[in-house]
Amino acid sequence: MTDLSAAEAERSPLGAFPRPDIVPYIAFWSSEHRPPGVVIVKGPGIAYADEGPYERDDLGVLWKRVGWSPGKGRPEFGRVHFLRQRRAMRKLLCQICGGPSDRTGEGTLWLVGEDVDGPELWEPGYVTTHPPVCVPCAVTSVKVCPHLRERYVALRVRTFVPTGVHGALYRPGGAFPVAYDADGVPFESWQLGWVLAAQLIMEFHEFTVVDLEAEHATYLKRVEA
Repeated sequence: MTDLSAAEAERSPLGAFPRPDIVPYIAFWSSEHRPPGVVIVKGPGIAYADEGPYERDDLGVLWKRVGWSPGKGRPEFGRVHFLRQRRAMRKLLCQICGGPSDRTGEGTLWLVGEDVDGPELWEPGYVTTHPPVCVPCAVTSVKVCPHLRERYVALRVRTFVPTGVHGALYRPGGAFPVAYDADGVPFESWQLGWVLAAQLIMEFHEFTVVDLEAEHATYLKRVEA
């Protein structure tokens, strides 16, 4: 797996529009304060001093704590909600509306902020922290999101797999572990026990570049039928 850079992981949701009428499902709200938690060294990695039974995923990865109160306060478009991002990836939900992403025999619909000729897209094991999208939200995104207006590629991804997490990396340091970097960590890495995860990473294996306008036309025919 190619590790995501810190800049890629901190990028706003692809549909994170600075408009009050469109708030992406995975966007953070000002009311969703992070509960306090002291990180300690425990065994071959880190843990919360007061760790509860639901702080880790089924692979034993420790996740950042976060509140849950979407719709309350103001949307913080530049921040991704850790739990909703993870849920959208695992359940293949649209990152904008939170409903099912668009899935056909050709694959699941994803938008990536790449150039179609850019080498990053065509390197083996392309990875992303952006969940998939549905067709209507994809069409809206490329019209109003400043990042996607510059460049985007629509993909139908046939095979993909969660391959790691992105988060804060820790190392032992005195009485408490010290956070020293933010990066992507593959599930098979020895560093997995030392990361406080914030986003799930998906790796694409087989995909096809598609025309979003054609996808939208096909979608409208399906709806009408």
